[in-house]
Amino acid sequence: MIGEKISLRALEPDDSNLLYIWENDPELWRVSSTIAPYSRFDIEQYILNSNDIFASKQLRLMIILTDDPSVIVGAIDLFDFDPLNRRAELGILIDCQFRGKGYAGDAIELIKDYAFNTLNLHQLYCHVPTDKEINLHLFRKCGFELCGTRREWRWNKDQWSDEHILQLIHNS
Repeated sequence: MIGEKISLRALEPDDSNLLYIWENDPELWRVSSTIAPYSRFDIEQYILNSNDIFASKQLRLMIILTDDPSVIVGAIDLFDFDPLNRRAELGILIDCQFRGKGYAGDAIELIKDYAFNTLNLHQLYCHVPTDKEINLHLFRKCGFELCGTRREWRWNKDQWSDEHILQLIHNS
């Protein structure tokens, strides 16, 4: 999937070091529902078995610069893939050095096209912590609509936090 500024590509074995760093960053665990670190072996096995969304119910793609494919900007995920009900949850991570450049919105537009036109999904959805206004703005700008808020949904260090639920329904 190729865009003007960024492109999406399948995982490669060489991505394991970067994924290892991201997956083991406790600051990111809050939004990924991770509570324990991953081993390098775990990451390598994930990469080796990640090529079939119908088997694994998830797909992670690396976000790279179109004009320099060696530069990895982040990753975008479809997970909790439900082919019967034609939906999947969407998650995105942009490495901190590449934030604020419009790459996330471009990646979401590319994955939307893939989800709706290749996978024939009817809807995408995502969960956004209520204190992450920039993330809420991003998804709303990409066409997602707020459909609910879960109260005291996540425990973070010493307090409960709320979480927004957003959906994008494809009318085809």
